[in-house]
Amino acid sequence: MTNTSPSSAIELYIQGVATGNAEALNTAFHPDARMFGTLGDQRVDIPIQDMIGMISEQPADVDGQFSASIKKIDEFGDIATAIVEEENFWGSVSFTDVFSLAKIDSNWLIVNKAFTHTGGTPPAH
Repeated sequence: MTNTSPSSAIELYIQGVATGNAEALNTAFHPDARMFGTLGDQRVDIPIQDMIGMISEQPADVDGQFSASIKKIDEFGDIATAIVEEENFWGSVSFTDVFSLAKIDSNWLIVNKAFTHTGGTPPAH
């Protein structure tokens, strides 16, 4: 499966985090991608495979209330950026995500995710 546009990669991300679908997330991300951000007062700077494992165990849409919307995508040749707003992640948490994407061998992949925690209390692990 290939991502024919930056938005198709981002849509796969949204579907993958909502349902815990590791296959969708692995298709959306470059295998060497990383994630950077803060959840509560804790830094979460990890390889993307760690994020995929975490989401596989605890999907975002725990109660049918999760929503994510693409606010902006800017494409510059074979690179792009995307901004996504997520609400009710794990039932109550909100995030703003900034993704970097690259077109590699005709396939758009997310190569980096940076996020900020904008509201709600993260669940206890």
